[in-house]
Amino acid sequence: MTQRLKKQYLESIHPALIKEFNYKNTHQVPKVTKVVLNRGMGEATQNPRSMDTSLHEVSVIAGQKGVVTRSRQSIASFKLREEMPIGISVTLRGDRMYSFLDRLINLALPRIRDFQGISSTSFDGRGNYNLGLEEQLMFPEIEYDKIDRIRGMDISIVTNSSTDQEGLALLKAFGMPFKNQ
Repeated sequence: MTQRLKKQYLESIHPALIKEFNYKNTHQVPKVTKVVLNRGMGEATQNPRSMDTSLHEVSVIAGQKGVVTRSRQSIASFKLREEMPIGISVTLRGDRMYSFLDRLINLALPRIRDFQGISSTSFDGRGNYNLGLEEQLMFPEIEYDKIDRIRGMDISIVTNSSTDQEGLALLKAFGMPFKNQ
């Protein structure tokens, strides 16, 4: 089954980007290669149970099981030892990536209270976009009664574009709600 956003990219966005940037080769056209969800869990050093609930939440949001990231070195002032679980990461590619982007753009972001749009300055210079979310309640998969604490997450949308302008044009074509400038 082809995802709606993937079909839209192949049928309308891809040809429009070729026309806009005058690409000679079809492989020059920017596309989204992966989406990475990351949640830092500093509180997991004191409360190991919070890691399990957070892992379940991120897995439900992403539609794929998350990986627990562990500390590389000990830091005494943070009460952190080497190899302690400190975060959760999920990398989405292919149809799951397009499905997640579709839900993020069309369902989750519009549910944010007093939402004015996302900043267009969060590109990294290579066309990749980073977005920080303050709460997980905006995703329809999360039930308000089942969460123990409101936690945020970082979302990185990785593209193969070479400039920020190409990445911005790609994400605007997908319908990402950027603030008007």
